[in-house]
Amino acid sequence: MTSLPESEATPGILEPHAAREWLETMTLIRRFEERAGEMYARAKIGGFLHLSIGEEATIVGSTRALKETDYLVSTYRSHGYALARGTPPEQVMAELFGRVDGCCGGHGGSMHMFDLSRRFMGGYGIVGGNLPIATGIGLASDYTETDDVTLCTFGDGASNQGTFGETLNLAALWRLPVVFVVINNQFGMGTSLARHSAVTDLQRKGESLGVPGTRCDGMDVTDTHAVIAEAVNRVREDRRPVLVESVTYRFRGHSIADPEEYRSKEEVAHWRERDPIPTFGELLEGDGILDAQARERIDREAVLRVDCAVEFAEASPFPTAESLYEDVYILDQRSRGDYSVRTTGSQEPSSDSAQSSSGEVPRRITTALELSEEES
Repeated sequence: MTSLPESEATPGILEPHAAREWLETMTLIRRFEERAGEMYARAKIGGFLHLSIGEEATIVGSTRALKETDYLVSTYRSHGYALARGTPPEQVMAELFGRVDGCCGGHGGSMHMFDLSRRFMGGYGIVGGNLPIATGIGLASDYTETDDVTLCTFGDGASNQGTFGETLNLAALWRLPVVFVVINNQFGMGTSLARHSAVTDLQRKGESLGVPGTRCDGMDVTDTHAVIAEAVNRVREDRRPVLVESVTYRFRGHSIADPEEYRSKEEVAHWRERDPIPTFGELLEGDGILDAQARERIDREAVLRVDCAVEFAEASPFPTAESLYEDVYILDQRSRGDYSVRTTGSQEPSSDSAQSSSGEVPRRITTALELSEEES
């Protein structure tokens, strides 16, 4: 088991308003994830469900290091990142329920959260599949000469994927503004770090590829923020990628279906002693930023917000059968779809999609492909 890094940051460096907001967001994520697990057990949520209970400090500390114009790419454990980035809990819960008012119209589900308006670019179900996508976003920022930074999170298991080496090599070679954050929660699914990676000091895994690394205490929101904020600033100024290892722990299984036979209750209890939410709350209380009553009020408000999110999701309708072919590429004799370039956003779709400029290119591509298919 990886030892916990010592934290040098203190909550005293935070403005009281920011400190309260961080605690509120971590608490909201915790209560949201707990309720999501309950809804899954009640068959309100289908498919897979990966909860981030225990990793709230990593989520909030990293997202608060970004500007609104920066991009965020996460793994399939994505609910907390959507919430931290500002997606309303009602939309996140509705997406879990597969309803039209979800952030992806009910088409994405748990593993594919996406919110373009907040530059949260997903939510990816393939282990390591988000790495080249994040680097592509970094290439776009470089190509358009903006100072936007892309922060890409991935698990310790993904650091063994081929996409890890390929992506970091290109990001370093092309000097792309990407901060790679490997979330070391000690297990790749049910396999411990020491059993799946020859190099357990994950911050060093990018060195041979030209990507320097550092480490933060992922159970401490202030240390996480301090380290990742420094990395983001460095990448923004130097236009070169950085790898950050966030040492954390998930208190629940890899997914809801995980029997957790690979770790002991004593190990989980050991890490729960450093639960990031009560630990941060106690530090803020000790600094006089808030009192016990304020902490209780924050928790009650989080529970209420989640209650409202569940009610909203329950009331939202399911997508229509006709929407099955929206935003997908289909070429089939029975069902002809379009090569879609429209992504989920806050803008309203055109009332006349056949004449809209956004639909013209997809239709031309589709027509060309259909002709090619007929000729072959």
